Amino acid sequence: MSDHTYKKVEIVGTSTDGIEDAVNSALKKASESIHNMRWFEVKEVRGNIDKDHVDHWQVTMLVGFTLDD
Repeated sequence: MSDHTYKKVEIVGTSTDGIEDAVNSALKKASESIHNMRWFEVKEVRGNIDKDHVDHWQVTMLVGFTLDD
């Protein structure tokens, strides 16, 4: 097993469908410019309330990726 050096970036995903969808859509978009993504860590979950129910989810996360050799 080789040693790796990682970098972390913070991204925020949003969705009207739920937390998991917010995470997946953010990772999909991030993969367009961040390569070698390995893990994520959810830092914060927020939501917008409209008419007494959750209208929109917002998930802040750290994404870790390996740096190129």
